[in-house]
Amino acid sequence: MANTLNGKLVVAISSRALFDFEEENSLFEQSDDRAYMKLQLEKLDVPAKPGVAFSMVRKLLAFNDAQAQRVEVAILSRNDPVSGMRVFRSAQHYGLPIVRGSFTRGQSPWRYLKPLRANLFLSANPEDVRAALSEGFAAATVATHSARAADRHPNEVRIAFDGDAVLFDDEAERVYQSSGLSAFQQHEQDKALTPLSAGPFKPLLAALHRLQQEGTPTMRIRTALVTARSAPAHERAIRTLMNWNIEVDEAMFLGGLEKGEFLREFEPDFFFDDQVGHVNSAAEHVPAGHVASGISNA
Repeated sequence: MANTLNGKLVVAISSRALFDFEEENSLFEQSDDRAYMKLQLEKLDVPAKPGVAFSMVRKLLAFNDAQAQRVEVAILSRNDPVSGMRVFRSAQHYGLPIVRGSFTRGQSPWRYLKPLRANLFLSANPEDVRAALSEGFAAATVATHSARAADRHPNEVRIAFDGDAVLFDDEAERVYQSSGLSAFQQHEQDKALTPLSAGPFKPLLAALHRLQQEGTPTMRIRTALVTARSAPAHERAIRTLMNWNIEVDEAMFLGGLEKGEFLREFEPDFFFDDQVGHVNSAAEHVPAGHVASGISNA
């Protein structure tokens, strides 16, 4: 019987999102892929340093045990197959049980998300992320300059999400952009009992919620909604999650305050937001990624 990924949380990730290949990538941009391949081959036995999404990936893989394989991580990379050897060796060095990967030597790898049934795609390439989002996949461009995750919660995967255009669609954001804050607040108050439509990351949150409910004796998931909304617009967001039968552990309604310092206190392994300014604010303190979704990214 063939192996299957059905029922698993599947994360597809590029080599630059998982490992710190910024030095090597700089050579690639300044020279060509041959020089890059030569450097990667020379460093074959030198484990790459952890990248932006390393902490989240390592902790998610810790949900696998002898009883169940709940999480699958696959490499989807524009790297060439030769450079791919270093990626797998680096994963092995850190004890990451990653066995699947596609290396496309410059071509877009996002087309392999469908056969992987991926719940999430993380990449340092904005074009690949936009293409994945347009095909209905939760995807984000990692901010490679992000601070790395804190190590104070080794048995807990902490993931934070923006609301509008990430977990939810951008209906409310469109009202804000066209008519201002007062109109937005009134619109959301009037529609407090009407659930928002799903955004690109709703399926990922649902998959994390299922994993959270399954749990293991040694690993947990903690989620947070971190949004620029404030009361009275908070109610529609909460009621939408209730309508989806999905719980988050924390909700921060910041009323336009900078998100970075709040995220610093929450200490997520990753934060997803649709606005570059919020991503940059977060990246000063925590791993962060840009979701090119909604009217603010049109």
